[in-house]
Amino acid sequence: MPRRPRVLLSGYPLHIVQRGINREPCFFTDEDYHCYLHWLEESARACGCAIHAYALMTNHVHLLITPEKDGGPSRLMQSLGRRYVQYANRFYRRTGSLWEGRYKSSVVQAENYLVTCQRYIELNPVRAGMVVDPGQYRWSSYRANGLGEVDARLTPHKCYLSLGQGDGERQAAYRALFRPELEAEAINDIRKALQSGMPLGNERFAETICGNLGIRHNTGKRGRPNRAVDEKRALPITEQQDFGF
Repeated sequence: MPRRPRVLLSGYPLHIVQRGINREPCFFTDEDYHCYLHWLEESARACGCAIHAYALMTNHVHLLITPEKDGGPSRLMQSLGRRYVQYANRFYRRTGSLWEGRYKSSVVQAENYLVTCQRYIELNPVRAGMVVDPGQYRWSSYRANGLGEVDARLTPHKCYLSLGQGDGERQAAYRALFRPELEAEAINDIRKALQSGMPLGNERFAETICGNLGIRHNTGKRGRPNRAVDEKRALPITEQQDFGF
């Protein structure tokens, strides 16, 4: 079966997830995280991709970016993946691939979903039980977006900037969004979009994006789901963390 073409468009935010092979760890020491973030910044600048949010988990990575050109995300992930894998293989005296297959991605409807997607990414360490508050986790963009810590690799999206008139007001408004838990429906929508590679947004947005690219919009509602899929959907949100999202 041929691969479904990626939905990648310049000027549209893109949520990317890349997992370690067999869900094994990709980061082992602080130096690993620092190296990855350094090359992320360099590669994003070279490939014309603005970074809005990120979370480096032990065995997978979340990025929220907006590319200037259609091919930017693919070049970014190729450059970043090649440099980090070479570093990891050399430093840990290993061979072979570090990442599991192709990265997953979904275009995000900025007006309705960007801030929700950004919260989803920065709440990953909390959902995984690694920290109680997202500000306690060192390897995500929350400390910059929510607490004002300087992070030169980030470019705030206009939807984030619209939360307040100045930095202090904006950060306070953003922190307030983290007081309630992220709704289960929003979590499922984000995961479903990533799994299928389809746009994250309302039906009209998804149909428009897919129509412009000449591909079929897969709503995930056609046909009878298999038993494994039914069982996965039946799991509580906390147990779904093992699926790498």
